[in-house]
Amino acid sequence: MSATRLSPDSWIQAGFEALLAQGPSALKAEALARNLKTTKGSFYWHFKDVPAFHDALLARWEEQSLNGFHSPAETVNAVQRLRSLAQNGESDSNVEPAIRAWAHGSEKAAETVARVDAKRMKSLDKALSDVGLSNPELSRIIYAANLGMVELSERDGQTNEEALGTLVDLVLALYA
Repeated sequence: MSATRLSPDSWIQAGFEALLAQGPSALKAEALARNLKTTKGSFYWHFKDVPAFHDALLARWEEQSLNGFHSPAETVNAVQRLRSLAQNGESDSNVEPAIRAWAHGSEKAAETVARVDAKRMKSLDKALSDVGLSNPELSRIIYAANLGMVELSERDGQTNEEALGTLVDLVLALYA
């Protein structure tokens, strides 16, 4: 067993790795402890139970994913802010598709994803409003394109920034 003392962060990172590698069924104390070469006691030292661990994992993902979805400084013009927001909408890690897959079978994960989506859409709505567009369907289209492109990127390895920038330019050309 491990002689290194594990922190809650260590367990959460192990949870993300397990979720990516094996799906939500791997998010159990015994399986995680085995992967970390430690005892379940270490897990329960930091988390009351497995649902509390799931809550901590989802809270961390929510925080990280919303930090990655931010509008640049106000010194940038409204169009540049919109482009940046659309292009940087995905979270910084590849765990988002795994969280979204987990949400299909977990009410808590689904609630977290819905909260993140609502906050991101609100940011897009504001950015579109700042360039004079108030149609909420445009936010939905840009956001859905971003989510789909993340999935596509996992398969083909291409980046999405240019394509999302082109989509924003197209929306602006058609509606502004």
